[in-house]
Amino acid sequence: MLACVPAGAQGVRYTISPVNADQVLDKAQIQADVEYLCNPSLGGRATATEGGRAAASWLEGNFRVLGLQPLSGAWLHGFSTPDGLARNVMGLIPGSAFPSRYIILMAHYDNLGTLNGTFYPGADSNASGVAALLQLARMVTHMNTCRKIYRHGLIVVALDAKEKNQAGAVELWRQISSGKLLDPVSGQPVTPSQISLVVNLDQLGATLAPLTKDHPRYLMMLSEASTGRQGTLQNVNKLAGFGLELAFDYYGSKDFTRLFYRRICDQRVFLENGIPAVMFTSGITLLNNKPADVPSSLDYDVLKDRTRLIFYWLDSVL
Repeated sequence: MLACVPAGAQGVRYTISPVNADQVLDKAQIQADVEYLCNPSLGGRATATEGGRAAASWLEGNFRVLGLQPLSGAWLHGFSTPDGLARNVMGLIPGSAFPSRYIILMAHYDNLGTLNGTFYPGADSNASGVAALLQLARMVTHMNTCRKIYRHGLIVVALDAKEKNQAGAVELWRQISSGKLLDPVSGQPVTPSQISLVVNLDQLGATLAPLTKDHPRYLMMLSEASTGRQGTLQNVNKLAGFGLELAFDYYGSKDFTRLFYRRICDQRVFLENGIPAVMFTSGITLLNNKPADVPSSLDYDVLKDRTRLIFYWLDSVL
């Protein structure tokens, strides 16, 4: 419990708030995670490659260290693709409500790989989202040690095969809709009716395509206005003094908002089945899906602040 008390405040009473989790948010670790996932030894993390398998094993190790509980008895969940075996990595941070309700927090870890001898590191797409995912899981776990009570369980998922028509997200939905995904605490299936919200993190680290010129501190949240808790994000951004410029569409374009929210990203299958979903992104830049999408192209100070803001929002909806 002492770790929950802000530095210099030990021995005094304190309020459990998102500020407590700031102690475990680590910019250096965010950068280290991005650099690991972009290491040439992983070959760009294409689905069903040795590099993709290494990334999945690394994520499983992180989930173990964070204390996430395996769903259906495993962290790694394999499924078939035309290219071979893919792997989603999943873990649960249990909530306090019974019967259970869940929020799914997910980010895809696969990328294009190495094509015709050209290496695609995939730093922004989507090592940045995975690094944020791990930090958010660490922060929620830390809040549990601070005795914070969350009504929802948090299902944390690192998805494979996004680049294969979102096959990893489709497989996750198949497990849930068929009653194959089991809660490790209750032993009962996680059902569609128990999913309150899906939160997808996809490309969070760049500042090369700001909403407003020369204003790199920004974040886009794509959601339905009625289900995404957009007002909550605005409130925590203002009250906690983040000062990020927020947008709730994709650069003001209805067509591109529809494309990224409803068609080409991992929340698609959940939206098609009536599950509310939110996507957080910093948008596509000229480096995405290029060999130049390297760790040094990201802004880790802004990525840390985006992660922190998303946590404050998530803390309020959990």
